[in-house]
Amino acid sequence: MSSPDAASSFADLSLPAPLQQALLDVGYETPSAIQAATIPHMLAGVDVLGQAQTGTGKTAAFALPALARLDLSRALPQVLVLAPTRELAIQVAEAFQKYARHLPGFHVLPIYGGSDYRGQFRQLQRGVHIVVGTPGRIMDHMRRGSLDLSGLQTLVLDEADEMLRMGFIDDVEWILEQTPAGRQIALFSATMPTAIRRIAQQHLREPREVSIEVQTVANESIRQRVWMMAGVHKLDALTRILEVEDFDAMIIFVRTRLATAELADKLAARGYSAAPLNGDIPQKQREKTIDNLKGGRLDILVATDVAARGLDVERISHVINYDIPYDVEAYVHRIGRTGRAGRHGDAILFAANRERRLLRAIEKATGKTIEKMVLPTAEEVSDKRIGRFKQRITETLATAELEVFRKLVEEYQHEYGVPVIEVAAALGAMAQGGKPLTARAADGGRVKRETKPPAAPSAGARASRKEKPAGEERAPDTGMERFRIEVGHAHGVKPGNIVGAIANEAEIDAEYIGRIQIHEDYSTVDLPEGMPKEIFRHLKTVWVSGQRLQISRAGAAGGKGAPPKKRGRPGGKQSPGRKGKGGASGERERSQ
Repeated sequence: MSSPDAASSFADLSLPAPLQQALLDVGYETPSAIQAATIPHMLAGVDVLGQAQTGTGKTAAFALPALARLDLSRALPQVLVLAPTRELAIQVAEAFQKYARHLPGFHVLPIYGGSDYRGQFRQLQRGVHIVVGTPGRIMDHMRRGSLDLSGLQTLVLDEADEMLRMGFIDDVEWILEQTPAGRQIALFSATMPTAIRRIAQQHLREPREVSIEVQTVANESIRQRVWMMAGVHKLDALTRILEVEDFDAMIIFVRTRLATAELADKLAARGYSAAPLNGDIPQKQREKTIDNLKGGRLDILVATDVAARGLDVERISHVINYDIPYDVEAYVHRIGRTGRAGRHGDAILFAANRERRLLRAIEKATGKTIEKMVLPTAEEVSDKRIGRFKQRITETLATAELEVFRKLVEEYQHEYGVPVIEVAAALGAMAQGGKPLTARAADGGRVKRETKPPAAPSAGARASRKEKPAGEERAPDTGMERFRIEVGHAHGVKPGNIVGAIANEAEIDAEYIGRIQIHEDYSTVDLPEGMPKEIFRHLKTVWVSGQRLQISRAGAAGGKGAPPKKRGRPGGKQSPGRKGKGGASGERERSQ
C-alpha cells in the first residue's frame, strides 16, 4: 500500500504550469488525500489501484496527471475514461475541460447512449485527445471502427464497483482486452469485491495501491436538510426559503466566481442585502464585505469555497449549498461556517436527481442521513410576510414616539372624512413600499405540489430480481406496474443488466425497480406507475444483450400473454471475445 508524503500544495506535485494556473483559477489550493497519493504514481506512468469513495476528489487525481502526459500535437484518443452513467461521464468530461483551460487545442469528448451517433462520429473524425464514456457506447464505437484506441496511453476505470453492480463488467473486460498492451491503467472503486480484484490482478501491472478512508464528521449542532430539485426554478426556490427561514446572516455557496456576482445581483434586485465573495475581489474589498456582514450592514454572502475558507462570523445562522460540492470534505467545510462555538446552525443543500450519488457519499462520510426538505408553499410565504408585518406594527407601537403621527392621522381624518381604518391601511401600503404582501404560486395562484418519488418496492420484491419459474406469477405490488421486455434467457440476460439499463435510461433509482422474471425469449419487470410517455418511447429503443427492449405493458398487444415473437438466431449478436458470457452487447444504449 503506497503512502507517499502528503503534498501541502499542488505546486509540490510537479504538474505543468498550465495546469497549475487552471487550479489557481478555480480556487484549488491544497490537494486532497487521494490526489496527493495518486498523482505522483500516474505521472510516473505506473498502474494505480485506488479505493476511495465518491466525493474524495478522485476525478482530479486521474485527470490532472492524464492531462500532464498528453501530446497535444497528436489529435487521437490518448486517454479513455470509463464511467458507469451518462451523468458521471459528462461530469468527468467537464472536469477535464476545466483543468485544460490553458492547454490550446485540447479536445475532450463524452460518449454515451441516448445521444446522436452522427455528432459523435463527426467529433471523433475531427480528432480528440481524451474520450470519456459509458461501456456500452464505447464498445459500440470500437466495433464500428469509429473509435481508434491504437494510440491509447492511459485507461481509467472510474467507480468500477458501480459498473459491476449495473451489469457492465463483461463490457469493461472486453474493452480492456482490445486496448494496447503497454497502456497505463488506473482503477478506482469504493469497494473491492472479488470481481474487481480479479480484473485488477489480470490487467494491471504491479499497481500501486492507494486507499483513502474519508473521516469527516459534521457538527451535531447543525441541522442538515436537502431539497431535491423538481418543478420549481432554482432561484425561485431559494427566494421562498429566504422568505420563510428565520435567519440572521447567511452564506450561499456556488461553484464559480461568475456565479457569485450573478446570484448576488439577482438577490439584491429582489430586495435582499447580498454581496459576492470570490478570489477575484481585492483583499481590501473582501475585508470590508466581511466587516459589513459582522456589523449587520450585510445579510447574505454569495461565495466560492476558497473565498470563505476560515470565515468565522457569529451572525451566520444558515449555510445554503446552492451548488452541491463535488468533494465531501468541501461540504463539511462549507456547513462548518455555521453552528460554531456551540451555536445552533442550519445547512440546506440543493441537489438534482442525477446528483444522488454525491448525496449518498456525503451522508456516508458524515455518518448522518440528511433530512428531506419540502419547499415552502406560496401560502407559507404569504403567512410569513404577514407575520413579519404584524411584528413590525407591534414593535413600533411599543418603542416609537407616535404623538406627532397620531395628530397627523386625526387631522387627515377630520379634513377628508376618511375612516381611520382606511388611513391605517394606506399607511401600511406605504410602509410595504410596493412589495406584495402575499405571494402567488407560479401556476396562477395555485401551489405546486412537490413531486414525490414512487414508493420503494418491498424487500421481497427487490429480492425477487432473480430468475423465477414461469409458474410463479404474482400481481405487481401497490404503486407498481408490470412491463414486458423482449430479452430473455436465450439472449444471456441477467437481472443486473435489466436493472442497469432501466436505472440509467429512465432515471429511476435501482431501489424502485421491482420484481424481474426472466423467461426464454422475454422478461417482465415491475416499475412505478405513471411512466412518462417520452421515457416509455425511449426505453423501446434501448439495447440489452444485443436486443432492443421493445418495452410494452404486460397484457397489451405484443405484451405478456401474447405469443412469443419469432426471431432468427436466438440471442442476437454476441459481443466479440466473450463466448458464453451473459453480459450485454456493446451496442447497448443503456450504459449512460
